[in-house]
Amino acid sequence: MTAWVGPAIDAVYVAAIVVFILGLRAMSSPATARRGIVYAGIAMLAAVGATLATPHLSNFALIALGIVVGGGAGFYWARVVKMTAMPQMVAVFNGMGGGAAAAIGAVELLGSLTSGATASLSAAGAVIGSISIAGSTIAFLKLQGWMPQKPIVVPARQVVNFAVLAVAIGFGGVAFWTARDAYLLPFFLLLLLYGVLFTLPIGGADMPVVISLFNALTGVAVGLDGFALVSGPLGDAGYAMVIAGVLVGAAGSLLTALMARAMNRSIGNVFFGAYGATEEAGGPVAGSMKPIEIADAAVMMEYATEVIVAPGYGMAVAQAQGKVKELADALEAKGVTVKFAIHPVAGRMPGHMNVLLAEAGVAYDKLFDRDEIDAEFAHADVALVIGANDVVNPAARRPGSALYGMPILDVDRAKNVLVVKRGQGKGFSGLENELFYQENTRMVYGDAQQVVTALVSAIKKGPA
Repeated sequence: MTAWVGPAIDAVYVAAIVVFILGLRAMSSPATARRGIVYAGIAMLAAVGATLATPHLSNFALIALGIVVGGGAGFYWARVVKMTAMPQMVAVFNGMGGGAAAAIGAVELLGSLTSGATASLSAAGAVIGSISIAGSTIAFLKLQGWMPQKPIVVPARQVVNFAVLAVAIGFGGVAFWTARDAYLLPFFLLLLLYGVLFTLPIGGADMPVVISLFNALTGVAVGLDGFALVSGPLGDAGYAMVIAGVLVGAAGSLLTALMARAMNRSIGNVFFGAYGATEEAGGPVAGSMKPIEIADAAVMMEYATEVIVAPGYGMAVAQAQGKVKELADALEAKGVTVKFAIHPVAGRMPGHMNVLLAEAGVAYDKLFDRDEIDAEFAHADVALVIGANDVVNPAARRPGSALYGMPILDVDRAKNVLVVKRGQGKGFSGLENELFYQENTRMVYGDAQQVVTALVSAIKKGPA
């Protein structure tokens, strides 16, 4: 081995760490997120290149095949996926990362059951990776609509879940103690079952937190596998995994905590509370829902000075983001100021609304976080709610409500509120939305894309 190869590889890894961190920092803003992704891609490419240069590495044909197949499939899916299906794709990719970590852990365990330190690291990576791929699969199925998004609760679920996990770890311990590979099969099967049981009681509206958690778990699993490789004969080959795993695990953990805080719920409540499995009890809401015709809603916005749009998951389901951009353009052509209020948990993944609106061409400087825009609702002539529910429910300010304490968009404080909604259904919380019954609120019923299309047509046509 040439004397400078080892230090050169280490230098590349250090540089990759720095570029990874710069990429994560850039991803914190929609305006620089694309640049951050490019930075992260360059850093990973450099780290992979350094790993391939590691002495004693072999099976380059299999490695190349994996890169071609995996890279090609990933490139294709990323090109063809619709923005509305982005949460599902993120869930799938999280699961693939967890599955890869579990597979690496399995291979390492098969060859190192008698090695205490290496086997322990590999086992930990296998546990976390297996739970991540199984849980991410359930998250994908719920987001895709292939299984009910409502929480699926099995009897005595906490006892059953704990028992499955305990037996799985027991099989792992027996495999380690007896150095017999046969016990690894039930070990992995039970871990996969636990991942399924863990995720079933979580409802679709909590998927932003679930996606963040499994992202963090995948990072941790990859990092642990990397440490196991570092401890083996191909030491430097594991550094790329350690770098990526630690950064992803840290970022995912922080994002999970932030998303849970945005709903004013603990992480334990999100993952173990089966929130939304049953409708919350609540007294009748005073007043009634008051519908408005498309033409009247168009006139209300056309003569406004400022309109603030609050999008939600209903906009994503209807794929109405393009029409919403047309609506904003039509209003701005009439001299109306249009801004967008983005709640952090609106949608099915962190930044879901930002991604959809950016894809539709809405300028980044028109997208405002809740903290930036809330004070402005009181001065807005119209707040237009498109497919949002719990995140705009004023009940969150009332002690005793199931939503009490959850930060919401203060759309109810606008002079007029227009709500685009398919029907009179409740939100994920099971509570009636008090916003819909307020005197300054009018309901525009129908599919979001069809309603917004009609509004654009009416605004362009002008008042009769």
